[in-house]
Amino acid sequence: MCADRLENVNPKLFQKCFERDITPEEEDDNIVDEFDSREIFDLIRSINDPEHPLTLEELNVVEQKLVEVNNENNEVRIHFTPTIPHCSMATLIGLSIRVKLLRSLPARFKVLVEITPGTHQSEAAVNKQLADKERVAAALENKNLIGVINQCISV
Repeated sequence: MCADRLENVNPKLFQKCFERDITPEEEDDNIVDEFDSREIFDLIRSINDPEHPLTLEELNVVEQKLVEVNNENNEVRIHFTPTIPHCSMATLIGLSIRVKLLRSLPARFKVLVEITPGTHQSEAAVNKQLADKERVAAALENKNLIGVINQCISV
């Protein structure tokens, strides 16, 4: 987006979490290691914001405490918090999170991405779009949109 069209010209920045040390047990392919919220957070924290040269972690859009993992039911639920309540990029951010996780996690996982309750004016509409498999699939067939998403999730 052009600098003169930014919705949030001066976003508040937050401190990044420290990188997690990998233990020898985590690198052993013979040990079953279930996914946890930190591991999922590590996958999405470096996604780039579509408007700013900052990550979703730096903008506090994603936080580890808003990541839920249920290994028994093969579910991952992410809540994300747009930087402003009228953010027009909320759906794009949600799609970027969803695509990153779908590409990174085993196919057995159901990925749910939602706006943190009470943080966006169009929360219900955006959540409905992100939960609709057909709408997501159609969005990902759009070459321009998938190009923007790929830019956001490239590290």
